Amino acid sequence: MVASRKQIAPECNIFIGGTKLKQREQFKYLGTLISSDGRNKVEISSRIAQAKRSFQKMKAVLTNQCISIQTRQRALQCYIEPILMYGCEAWTISKQTQKNLEATEMWFIRRMLRTPWVAKKSNEKFLKEAHTKRSLMNKIRKRQATFFGHVMRKGKMEHIVTTGMMEGKRSRGRQREKMLDGLTKWLNAGRVTQALTATMDRDVWKDMVANATKQGT
Repeated sequence: MVASRKQIAPECNIFIGGTKLKQREQFKYLGTLISSDGRNKVEISSRIAQAKRSFQKMKAVLTNQCISIQTRQRALQCYIEPILMYGCEAWTISKQTQKNLEATEMWFIRRMLRTPWVAKKSNEKFLKEAHTKRSLMNKIRKRQATFFGHVMRKGKMEHIVTTGMMEGKRSRGRQREKMLDGLTKWLNAGRVTQALTATMDRDVWKDMVANATKQGT
């Protein structure tokens, strides 16, 4: 597979024992879908679909009105959310992707309350009825920040990949949003360089992550 921003990926010819290896646009590695365009859209969509299928398998428990909503929410956090958030530490989350994740979170809540899809209620009313608030994006950002701080302090290959510079000119048009951009904004760290500096002090980084978690997305 060749990672490229071009619509048509460059051809790469690799032979082993005279046999040409097939070039793929995406493949699964350690349970995560990796795409040749370098984006996470396909992987996140796959995670959302898997989480919804798992929810349907546990529907008898998660929608059981004889069980308190608090208990069902804990079951959701224990069995469904880990499937949804698997590998989220490396996600680059765009505005559209964030909307999809937030919509999935409300999808769970609406079905746990067994509310008809035609019911004209706002998301705020559903959250109030479930005695909860949006927390999925906060959890994802917290996991990303914790993992990122560990990677930066370790100073190994992941550090080089994250902070390294590539030779050549920037492409035309608006640049892609990087994971570090979204993380810096969530942490209210100002600039990316300030966030990178803060990771070197574990206590300072933990305080920044804790404050951002309290404030929410």
